Amino acid sequence: MQPLHILLLIGGYFALLLFVSSLTNKGGSNADFFKAGKRSPWYLVAFGMIGASLSGVTFISVPGWVEASSFSYFQVVLGYTVGYAVIGLVLLPLYYRLNLTSIYTYLEGRFGNYSYKTGASFFLLSRIIGASFRLYLVAIVLQNLVFDSMNIPFWITVTLTILLIWLYTYKSGIKTIVWTDTLQTLFMLIAVGVAVYYVSEDLGLSASNIFGYIAESDLSQIFFFDDWKSGDHFVKQFLSGVFIAIVMTGLDQDMMQKNLTCRNLKDAQKNMFWFTIVLTIVNFVFLTLGLLLTIYAQQNGIDAQRDQLFPAIGIQSGLGTGIAVFFILGLIAAAYSSADSALTALTTSFSIDILDIEKRYDEKGQVAVRKRIHILISLVLIAVIIIFRYVIADATVIAKLFTFAGYTYGPLLGLFAYGLFTKWAIKDTWVPLVAIVTPFIGYLISYLCSTYLGFDWGFFILVLNGGLTFIGLVLIRSQKH
Repeated sequence: MQPLHILLLIGGYFALLLFVSSLTNKGGSNADFFKAGKRSPWYLVAFGMIGASLSGVTFISVPGWVEASSFSYFQVVLGYTVGYAVIGLVLLPLYYRLNLTSIYTYLEGRFGNYSYKTGASFFLLSRIIGASFRLYLVAIVLQNLVFDSMNIPFWITVTLTILLIWLYTYKSGIKTIVWTDTLQTLFMLIAVGVAVYYVSEDLGLSASNIFGYIAESDLSQIFFFDDWKSGDHFVKQFLSGVFIAIVMTGLDQDMMQKNLTCRNLKDAQKNMFWFTIVLTIVNFVFLTLGLLLTIYAQQNGIDAQRDQLFPAIGIQSGLGTGIAVFFILGLIAAAYSSADSALTALTTSFSIDILDIEKRYDEKGQVAVRKRIHILISLVLIAVIIIFRYVIADATVIAKLFTFAGYTYGPLLGLFAYGLFTKWAIKDTWVPLVAIVTPFIGYLISYLCSTYLGFDWGFFILVLNGGLTFIGLVLIRSQKH
């Protein structure tokens, strides 16, 4: 595809999103922006959450992992199913019973203001880094495919991207996103299906024999029990998946804000149930695509690995315009369905948790402050993405930064676990210190285990940090009950 054709495709895609936004932007109150008036159909929320959960990182990276790790990632996905069950049966009833707008308000009632602000701050840090990195990956692909040939600087690419997201979210926020994410998830799933069809057809596979072909491949191994020191060991991957789901969905304002737009708890639980089933299937399809792409690249002499694999075959392999068009659409959809909800959730959390706008302003004042915060968060995302591009040139360092963002969820896991499973009070003023120190201790333990014992914590580092935070909270236990 020519850069101009890709640019026209992107323009048409965003025109469609702006049209959907215009249909849902009626009112623009804080009730609409934060909770969609609690009138969202549960099935739309469930379907739209697929795209927000996967993001551009999954769209690009999961297919590329298969060559090095086979289907080991599916062990994590199986863990997700247990984690989502905990969310549906434990966390959602709590959030609905307390009628929360920001889920971190729970920490204020349970422990105090310092714990509340600490939890919200760790979420803001995590989401800013995570959302920026997801958009960075996509912006780099678009920069290489389109904007470099037009001599458009990277910072303009990023600014225009965030501006377009701001345009369709600034008025009604989550009310609009419930609908746009549904549309974007549809585009993403179609893109994956089209890619599987084109690649399998070129490999001479039909719908009747593709599963047999996958099963016979050495790359389709799912379960790994041999080396307990490896990051791919089943127990580590499965338990990590459980806690990743609980923390990065159940304790994440971005993901829970969509659930809290459902009419009632029963609808929200139905949403989580069907979301779990569909997400599991979709992740398996992504891994299947990765296997097919890897074999296709080997047979056709395409020298592309990991994150370069899907873009190289999708755009430059000669499989046809169809796969190229849907690759671009799927990539944009996967990235922006995550970024738009992140922008809204960050605005919500900063407005309610940090600025306390519901306590300090009337409805008109709340709307005015929220709109300014929406712009501020957009500018922060632009700045962080540009920092990734120009200050940190080493891609491995960027990956480490993204991994580091996972450390910030450990304190959230520890705080909520302590609140839910104990009746003890804590010395609230000490909580920020515990939350800041424990991830550093977790990193030190991980480094020492890797260096001297050859033990890789892998994704399980989240559980380690959560456990350390829990222990830290026990140490600052108060005599009050």
